[in-house]
Amino acid sequence: MFVMSIIQTGKMILYSVKKLARLAGVSVRTLHLYDRMGLLKPSVRTEARYRMYGEKELLRLQQILFYKELDFALQEILQILNDPDFDLLQALESHKSALKVREERIANLLVTVEKTIVNLKNGAMMNHEELYAGLPREKAEAYRKEAAEKWGPEVVENAEKELGKLSKAEIADLMEESRQLTERLAALSHENPQGKLVQTEIAKHYAIIRRFWGSTRLADRQAEAYAGLGQLYVDDQRYTLIDGQPNPEFAVFMRDAMRYFAEQNLN
Repeated sequence: MFVMSIIQTGKMILYSVKKLARLAGVSVRTLHLYDRMGLLKPSVRTEARYRMYGEKELLRLQQILFYKELDFALQEILQILNDPDFDLLQALESHKSALKVREERIANLLVTVEKTIVNLKNGAMMNHEELYAGLPREKAEAYRKEAAEKWGPEVVENAEKELGKLSKAEIADLMEESRQLTERLAALSHENPQGKLVQTEIAKHYAIIRRFWGSTRLADRQAEAYAGLGQLYVDDQRYTLIDGQPNPEFAVFMRDAMRYFAEQNLN
């Protein structure tokens, strides 16, 4: 049965899940997740079980994306939007103020990025003040402390020491290689995590992680640590952001693929 992507009933326009995904710049899988957790239910389900969304749902999705942009967890957003006292206009005013603050910070970050690009091209390293301009230094220090608590300070210090041996160009290449690999894995997230196609890319992921950890030359193959990192992806959404947004399904896919790789190849 052919179903129109947009259905107009009287004065109400209903959007299919694919059309809404394109409008909002999210994936269909994300909208399915929101439906399952009760965060964004379709206004209509056709006899063929197609999800259709109206204006009320479009406004709610806008609020979800605003709160996500401001780093709220999905469960927090659910509680906020389901609060009987929730006021849409008041929320929009609050978003406006918060986004203005973020706009100033992004402007600083853009300047920092541009300086970094220029310095890397010229082969010169910036001083620490320039390097961290516009970045939340307290958050960076908190992440480092958190890593030390999870894996031990000697692990963090060794990783920093080994990375410090790389040239600026080598670090830039490593970061770009990691970014491209994440994109490939995200594109494969609908595949079987134990399949050969996925496991081939996971082997590359393992090799990159070992380079970040500074443990490439160690005899310890770090099976437990690598599998544990996969679980961390699920427990902490900061580590599996896609285009700056949490992706719980991708996190689960990575955990399962990494655990299988560790069991089959590292023990």
